[in-house]
Amino acid sequence: MGHSPPQLAPFPRPLGIFAPFIARQTETLVIKEKVVSLSGNSFDITLANGQPIFKVKGESMTLSSRMNVMDMSGNLLFCIRKKHLTIHTTYYAENPNGEEIFEVRSKFKLIGSRFIGHFTSASGQQEELIMEGDFTDTSADIKDEASGQAVASIYRDRWNAREFLGGQQTYNVTIAPNVDMAIIVAMCICMDMKNNEGSG
Repeated sequence: MGHSPPQLAPFPRPLGIFAPFIARQTETLVIKEKVVSLSGNSFDITLANGQPIFKVKGESMTLSSRMNVMDMSGNLLFCIRKKHLTIHTTYYAENPNGEEIFEVRSKFKLIGSRFIGHFTSASGQQEELIMEGDFTDTSADIKDEASGQAVASIYRDRWNAREFLGGQQTYNVTIAPNVDMAIIVAMCICMDMKNNEGSG
């Protein structure tokens, strides 16, 4: 069958910005991309049991394409945009007030890729998450930079030729207890935006 979810140890303190989306136990999210050429890509994000948790809608008609991340009531949590005129490919998330709350920077590696996410936790602590892996195969680990502890693991359950040819991808993200699922989703979306740029 497919890939069984990894077991991740709980993070020792709440790590994230959005308290309602801090995982209380190990959670596996299923991220399903829907390619819509005119309005940009969108994603359906569910828990492993099929319960929807986030909606992501792309807007490609704007000058810099953006991804709007919403809860299931349709409330905007943040939107992700690409920063221009930066040496390394950089994405950032803005809250509904237009304040930057999160930044993800891509660093080139000869084998695989590396993304670095920066944000301030709800507790006021500066956080840095490192995402490394082979994103073309959609497998990567996200670790807390300070402790080296894994906080999330991204993997594709099985290679699906029909989805792949249609440009639609489905992958799973297992998230450790005490970690903000919205922040991990943001990093996954940045990875996807970078992949799409690379293939575009």
